[in-house]
Amino acid sequence: MASTAATLVASAAATLMASTAATAPGGPLEKYLWMLVLGFIIAFVLAFSVGANDVANSFGTAVGSGVVTLKQACILASIFETVGSVLLGAKVSETIRKGLIDVTMYNTTQHLLMAGSVSAMFGSAVWQLAASFLRLPISGTHCIVGATIGFSLVAQGQEGVKWSELVKIVMSWFVSPLLSGIMSGILFFLVRTFILRKADPVPNGLRALPVFYACTVGINLFSIMYTGAPWLKSPRRWLACTHFRRLQASVC
Repeated sequence: MASTAATLVASAAATLMASTAATAPGGPLEKYLWMLVLGFIIAFVLAFSVGANDVANSFGTAVGSGVVTLKQACILASIFETVGSVLLGAKVSETIRKGLIDVTMYNTTQHLLMAGSVSAMFGSAVWQLAASFLRLPISGTHCIVGATIGFSLVAQGQEGVKWSELVKIVMSWFVSPLLSGIMSGILFFLVRTFILRKADPVPNGLRALPVFYACTVGINLFSIMYTGAPWLKSPRRWLACTHFRRLQASVC
């Protein structure tokens, strides 16, 4: 999420530099460079706040059950949160950058977009830090989306918000917990029926582990190759599909 917010500021700054360099070289760059630097500093603060709150949502059950220690969870989160943002953060960054608000309305006021982006990051970071202090498991996505919509409403009014895209995002917030609950219930039912309720659950559990591992690795690999970063070109997508099918075949 911090990379998303930083992309938002950097994009606005790049637009500003490109549009004004020809008319007044050096002037606009010097005038608004401080905002770009401040934006990246706040982005790191936002990353800290996201790590303090959102990672607890991912590793809370693992730490609570004793599977991993708190130190191990922090190390794993630092590694895989970074890898995930690099491999899968492009689509989310693009949505936050120009999918929620109409950036064309800021063609003549790029500095206003930069100021709004910095304000959105700062507001999101402050609220997530406060929520972590109060032990509230909130969502970093909700924070940055709400903050972005908020500054756009103040800057450009209702015309500056892409309401159709916002409706899709909000609907996903309701659909995701529902689908997650259904999948979790189905998986737990299968595990309880075919593993936990057996007289000796250990052999069945060991046989089931490769299935879970293969499905997890295959789905993640497919997602990375198919909808990942732009540098993962389309010729690699069929490799992901082929590897996913091989994993399924090996399990079967």
